[in-house]
Amino acid sequence: MSRLNRYLEDPDLGRMYQLVRAAGAVRPISLDLTSKCNLRCTGCYYYAEGMDQVDHRRDDDAFDLLIESEKARGTNFVTVVGGEPALEPGRLRKLYRHFKMNVATNGLIPIPREGLENMPMGIAVWGSRETDARLRGQPGKDLLSTALENYRGDPRAFFYYTVAPGHAHEIEDVVGQIVENGNKVLFNYYSDVSERGGELGYEQGFGAVRREVDRMIDRYPDMMYTTPYLNRVTTRGELMGQRWGYDVCTNLTVDNEINTHRRQTGKPYNPHFRAINADFKTTRRCCTGSTRDCASCFDTWEHFSWIMINMRKHLGNRREFTDWLSTMFAFYVVNRLVDPGEGHELLARVQARWSGGAPRQRTA
Repeated sequence: MSRLNRYLEDPDLGRMYQLVRAAGAVRPISLDLTSKCNLRCTGCYYYAEGMDQVDHRRDDDAFDLLIESEKARGTNFVTVVGGEPALEPGRLRKLYRHFKMNVATNGLIPIPREGLENMPMGIAVWGSRETDARLRGQPGKDLLSTALENYRGDPRAFFYYTVAPGHAHEIEDVVGQIVENGNKVLFNYYSDVSERGGELGYEQGFGAVRREVDRMIDRYPDMMYTTPYLNRVTTRGELMGQRWGYDVCTNLTVDNEINTHRRQTGKPYNPHFRAINADFKTTRRCCTGSTRDCASCFDTWEHFSWIMINMRKHLGNRREFTDWLSTMFAFYVVNRLVDPGEGHELLARVQARWSGGAPRQRTA
């Protein structure tokens, strides 16, 4: 019996693996739905590289052509970013009719349920009420309360919580509010592309943040989409002897010439991925830009992909395989690529294995 088959004798792991295989491989793109936004956040990669300067004139023909060309290419999953996608509900509905998808939104404009009933969306939060308002260019305003109110108890919505190195002390209170609101949490890690330094500077490391995130997973295993392994890999920038950087990033636009040499190195990458700008025609190097230093990238979605594509590196023992599979499965659950009810229960049980916590109840 192979090592893989031995690992899959575990009922939870076997079921996770079965569900992922049944859902099939993800053939993704990242799409800027618009270059307009109602905020201008400090540390937003979109503004840091001037992506808001891309022509965003309403060109429905170009948008429709993109949908048809991506369907023909075999795309089956779209990460919708911006600008602010909530400004374009009509385009969201059109995409939703054709693809599985996930939307990144700042949470201030409610995304309607009609025609988008099961569309997963990540609601941005950057810290405590004060920190969140300051980093998002709205000091004195209570943006967090607005987002919580807009998506209270909405099963489509999880909070995408970006934490800066110096803000670990805020995590417990913010997570508590989100959980009380009936939403789950996926952590992200602040990249400081605006080079503010100090409490925002990634150079000081994410050790305190990593420990606090692990503590939240222990406390709320049924409310966290972040796995301990994803937390560790992203904050340390290490995966099975590899160091994070452009040479190992797997979400690279395959038909952008800037990536030609990288594709020829023999290191794995997603052969389908494209990051498409808001003109619906041009592309960029990767999800989060074309010129930024990859050492500043602590983006959760990029690190999800890095882990997922490297299954073979995680077959050495059962714990390594469990780390890989639970993180892979978390991606499928958060994006509703598997049944969310069963998916949440399975993920919570496996999360609780590495913690002192236990799933409290089924949370759809």
